[in-house]
Amino acid sequence: MHKRALGAAAVTGVAALALSACGGSSPTTPSNTGAAGTSKATTTGVPETPSGTAAPVRDANVDLVIWTDADRSKAVQKYADQFAAENGVTVKVQISTDTRAQFKDATKVGKGPDVIVGAHDWLGELVQNSTVAPVNLSPDVAAKFLPSAIAATKFNGQSYGVPYAVENIGLMYNKDLVPNAPKTMDELVADGQKLIKEGKAKQVLSQFVSKVGNAYFAYPYLSAFPEGGIFGTKPNGDYDPNKLIVNSAGSVKGGEVLAKLGQEKVLSTNVDDTNQDALFDTKAAPFMISGPWSVAKAKEAGINYGIAPLPSLTGGGAMQPFLGVQMFYVSSKAKNATLAQEFVTNYIPRKDVQLALFEVGKRPPALKEAYDQVAASDPDVKAWYEAGTGGKPMPNIPAMNSVWGPFGQATADIISGKAGAQERLDAAAKEIAANIAKG
Repeated sequence: MHKRALGAAAVTGVAALALSACGGSSPTTPSNTGAAGTSKATTTGVPETPSGTAAPVRDANVDLVIWTDADRSKAVQKYADQFAAENGVTVKVQISTDTRAQFKDATKVGKGPDVIVGAHDWLGELVQNSTVAPVNLSPDVAAKFLPSAIAATKFNGQSYGVPYAVENIGLMYNKDLVPNAPKTMDELVADGQKLIKEGKAKQVLSQFVSKVGNAYFAYPYLSAFPEGGIFGTKPNGDYDPNKLIVNSAGSVKGGEVLAKLGQEKVLSTNVDDTNQDALFDTKAAPFMISGPWSVAKAKEAGINYGIAPLPSLTGGGAMQPFLGVQMFYVSSKAKNATLAQEFVTNYIPRKDVQLALFEVGKRPPALKEAYDQVAASDPDVKAWYEAGTGGKPMPNIPAMNSVWGPFGQATADIISGKAGAQERLDAAAKEIAANIAKG
């Protein structure tokens, strides 16, 4: 299961889902701890892994400490080594099992890292807690990135990070069963039902719903209708926490589509991260709404898959997914802020760094030059990027933390038929507003 949906669920405790198992090797201590700019270059050589779920312990004598997850640690370590050698400093890469929470707590007591790697929707909370610093990315360098990626790094008009990857969901389909991707949800349902009648499939669509819902996967149904979604926006385009639209007329229309698909057994609360991929990979379902994280399993299963944008909904338009952006942040309490800024603003925008990080998760690179190179040889990357065209960055405002649980549960209840769309979204809006008011 991808990190984005899991992270969203973890924020509110909607589901007890682990982000990923830690990898790495035994802790290693740098052999040289001289001052920045004067010491002999040295790094850990391998990412440091903490024991259990404890936060990494900072070595006070290290010039630059970077926290990342296990998946990206080796790629980050490679360039941390280069940076250390080029600048004559000591650098340590540490694996964090819950970066956002551990970073906030460690920073409060002055034991946090200088740089962290994480999702863009952490931004509002990190700024609110005064734990991250603005990043000084020059306009000419910023122009080298995909516009949507740069937009996601900003909060109240100020940039706080350098992006390296973008991600979103789209429609995966079995080309052996359905040669061409359906353009509308009606076509998708008709194709799937036909295959079921022919005994070639067991259900129409595999999509993460679960008993407690999944706001990330439900959002596109609302976004297909005018004024549908979660938050309205300010004149400058920023999300406005005071404009809650989960029960707007457009959102209710999206909810009614969810209800109809639930009645038709196209969507089911019995599908979650434990069986979503398996349903598609065993050919039980000819369609799956998912993201790049599902490709490896489909390949391993020998599925002749295609990737397409999400379909359009009758009475509305195309379903638009949230865009997720992965980025490097600089701590507001960095031991050496100049060194941290140097690494983030001069190393992360390099094409070779962006390509190395791409190889880890196969998400489209945020740097245009890197994206163009990968897309030219990897049709999947191009397809995922095109599936996200028109999508908006996931809200990075703190108020979004009040949304995941109530909104997700509301959509699950609508799909299961426990409540009607208008009634249930009204109740969700009331609960979300109350949560936001409590802070």
